[in-house]
Amino acid sequence: MTTFLAQLTDLHIREPGRLAYGRIDTAPYLQRAVQCVLRLKQRPDAVVITGDLTDFGAAAEYAHLQELLAPLPMPVYLMPGNHDDRDALRAGFPAHTYLGQGGFIQYAVRIGDLRLIAIDTCVAGHSHGALCAQRLGWLAEQLALYRDEPVIVAMHHPPFETLIGHMDQIGLLEGAEALEALIAQHPNVERVICGHLHRAIDVRFGGSIASTAPGPAHQVCLDLAPDAPAAWMLEPPGFRIHAWRAGGRLVTHLAPSGSFEGPYPFNDDDAPID
Repeated sequence: MTTFLAQLTDLHIREPGRLAYGRIDTAPYLQRAVQCVLRLKQRPDAVVITGDLTDFGAAAEYAHLQELLAPLPMPVYLMPGNHDDRDALRAGFPAHTYLGQGGFIQYAVRIGDLRLIAIDTCVAGHSHGALCAQRLGWLAEQLALYRDEPVIVAMHHPPFETLIGHMDQIGLLEGAEALEALIAQHPNVERVICGHLHRAIDVRFGGSIASTAPGPAHQVCLDLAPDAPAAWMLEPPGFRIHAWRAGGRLVTHLAPSGSFEGPYPFNDDDAPID
């Protein structure tokens, strides 16, 4: 049996008719990504969205997001990013009881043969992320509890430098070293999956792999100069598929979001026969 988990991230949905950054309607891009998920040859057992669900954390944005995600028939697990509001997220998705109440939005759920552990990296009112002692303590408890299961740890802010300077300035500014030491104690952590960067990036981390995923709409410009300006562009969007086969390893694919020609067979009927 193989377990399939789709990861979307950084949707930045606004209320109908409003443009993100005054230039881009992110809703049609998410609709396209949802249709791509539905067209996959192997339908995911669940979808996780690793933060920045909306652009301003407004109630109208979460209402719009709920409509856009409605076609997905599988469980959808939501996480806050620095553009989100925890209370508004909970109010907008009351059926998602795993979101809990009160402080941080953190949970551990079973998806097929995988355990997804979501940890909250957001700092209210700020763009950067942090993992305080309370959040790291909760994660340590969860990892100890599920040490005999293959685990994916999900978070919004990546716990590593990406070399995209303006994004690293608002990255995980507290707790990254402690997190890596904790992950290193648990070899059953197959992947640490993140959002925030609007790009596909992979880094060795704590004896595992930490990665980010592209967004369904706009991407952060690939400019590794330390003083590169903060900018985005409409590069091809995409999402990740994480596949786990019992007794094997977690395999991650990068799937493009869009419509493309094919599939075509690898043969040519007009080719000469020897």
